[in-house]
Amino acid sequence: MSIEIDVLNGDISWPVAEPLFKAVWPAEMVEKLPWGHVKWANADLRVLIDAPTGGLACHVGIYFRHAIWDGRKVHIGGIGGVSTREDCRRQGYASLALDAAVQTMRHHEAVQFGLLFCEPHNFAFYQSRGWHPFSGEVYVEQPEGRVRFEAMAPFVFDFTRKPRQGVIDLCGLPW
Repeated sequence: MSIEIDVLNGDISWPVAEPLFKAVWPAEMVEKLPWGHVKWANADLRVLIDAPTGGLACHVGIYFRHAIWDGRKVHIGGIGGVSTREDCRRQGYASLALDAAVQTMRHHEAVQFGLLFCEPHNFAFYQSRGWHPFSGEVYVEQPEGRVRFEAMAPFVFDFTRKPRQGVIDLCGLPW
């Protein structure tokens, strides 16, 4: 059995990803979550993996951003919207999609480090794949202005920079 991994334009591929998002995060569930009120950025690229049984099995959004870390301009890559269809979980799809996303970031315009946000139940998953907790502060834009982002924990992936603390300003919406 072969698995096809597609990396597609974020806006163009949204209609393919949207049904998976609605299935994994129904609106009535999202509104109760600590991040349910957050306005999110749209993905620049999307990693999509189809299930052998048909339909989209897994999605990972990729974001590129010029940001500021401790007063220095940096170019970072982001991971967001990681989702796997319930009947496709624990089969390695999320690991494959995440690996493809990291490789895509590695080869894109000198990304200096990766950044994602996750809930506590996913900490071990990301740490086992080379992501490190970021103990500093992260600021993002929201409709009400610049705010400290505390809805989920930040994790970083090392490329040429290895941030573990300090202040990151995403200079835009979170992902």
